[in-house]
Amino acid sequence: MIFGDIFLELSIRNVRLNFLRSLLAAIGIVIGVVAITSIGIMGANMTLSVTAELSESGNVIMITPDSSGGGGGGFPGGMGGGSSSDDEDEYIDKTQLRKIKQIATSGDNLVVPLYTTSENIDVSGQEGRATIYGIDINLVPDLVEVEEGSMPLSTAGVLVGSTLAERYDLKVGSRIQVGDEEVEDDDDIPQFTVRVTGILEEKGMSSDLNTDSAIVMDESLYTGHFGGEYEYDQVNIIAGDINDIKQLEEDLDYALNYREDEVLIQDSGSMLERISETLGTMTSFMSAIGAISLLVAAVSIFNVMMMSVTERVKEIGILRSIGTRRSEVRKMFLYESMLLGVIGAGIGAVASFIGGYILTYGMIGTTEYFFMPESLVYIPMGMFTGIVICILSGVYPAYRASCLDPIEALRAE
Repeated sequence: MIFGDIFLELSIRNVRLNFLRSLLAAIGIVIGVVAITSIGIMGANMTLSVTAELSESGNVIMITPDSSGGGGGGFPGGMGGGSSSDDEDEYIDKTQLRKIKQIATSGDNLVVPLYTTSENIDVSGQEGRATIYGIDINLVPDLVEVEEGSMPLSTAGVLVGSTLAERYDLKVGSRIQVGDEEVEDDDDIPQFTVRVTGILEEKGMSSDLNTDSAIVMDESLYTGHFGGEYEYDQVNIIAGDINDIKQLEEDLDYALNYREDEVLIQDSGSMLERISETLGTMTSFMSAIGAISLLVAAVSIFNVMMMSVTERVKEIGILRSIGTRRSEVRKMFLYESMLLGVIGAGIGAVASFIGGYILTYGMIGTTEYFFMPESLVYIPMGMFTGIVICILSGVYPAYRASCLDPIEALRAE
C-alpha cells in the first residue's frame, strides 16, 4: 500500500525538511485551484439562477417583427397597416394580430399584444430613463401581481416595477414626468405627467416582460402620447399547456410567414437554451484565464523538483548502490510532487469554498443554488486538476533522477 511505502516516507521527509520552499510552490497550486474553482462555481450559480427565473415563464411564445423580412407592417400588397423597409416602422399590425388570435385563442391560451419603448423620465428632479409598456390594462393581473396600491382607474394612472420604485423612491400617488421637456425634433415626445397607482411585485428576469424597471400603462394612454395605434412591437402568447407550444409555433409560422418572413417566432425555452449556452461559454473562457495561474504553478513545481534532484544527487547514488531500482527512484520524486499537489489542492478547495460563496453572493446577490451538485462539483474538479498538474510537473525531474549513474552520483559533492 502507498501509505506503508518507504519511498513515500522519504518524500514526506524531504517536503518537511524544505517546508518553506515546498509551501511557496504549493501556494501557486492554491491560487490556480481557487481561480478556476471560484469562477466555475460563480458561473454555475449564475446559470442556475437565470434558468430558474426564465423557466417560470417557459410557456411563453414571443412574436416580433422580422427586420430581415419584407417589412414589419402588413402583408404584401398593403393589407392591414402597409409595410415599410425602415426598421423603425416595423410592427405587428391589426391584420396579423387577428390571425394570431384566431390560432392562439383556441384552448386556454392568452394573447398579449403590447407596445414598448424607452423614454426619458423625471421624478422630482431626478432624471433617468425607463422602459415603457403599453398593454390592455385588463390583462395585467394575468401577467404580474400588484404588491402595493391598485390597478389604474384613471387615464393618467400607471403601474411601476419594484426596482424602478426603489431607485426613484416612488410611492403610490407619486407623479412621473415622461418624455422630453424641450421638443427639438419629431422623434421627441412632449413631456406628460402620469400618477403611480400601484407598485408591481418583483418579477425577476423574464422572457416575456421585464417589468421590474419599467412603467406599465394602458394601451390607450400609450398610443395617445406615443402614437402607433395597432402597430404592436410584440405579441406574447401564454400557452395554457406547455405541450402545445411547438404546434402553435408551426401554425403561427404557416399563417404569418407563408409568403415571406414577416415575423420572428420564438419561445422562452429556446431563449433559455441560448442564454445557458452563452453563460457556459463565458464561464469556460473565464476559467481558461484562471487556468493560466496553474501553468505558472506548474513551472514553480517543476523548478522545485529540479532543485530537489540537484540537492539529493548523493542520496540518489546511495539508494541506487544498495539496489534501489530506477522505477522506485522515479516513484519517490513523483510522490513528492503529488504531495505538493495534494497540499495545494486541499488548501485551495477550502479557500475556493469560502471564496466561491463570497463571490457568488457579491456578483449574483443570492447563494440559493450554491450547495447544489452542479455548483459544488467544481471543487473536486479543481482539486483533481491541481494534483494532476503537479504530478505532470514532476515527471521529468523524476525521470532525470532515475537516470543518474550511481557511481557519478556518489562522487558528487
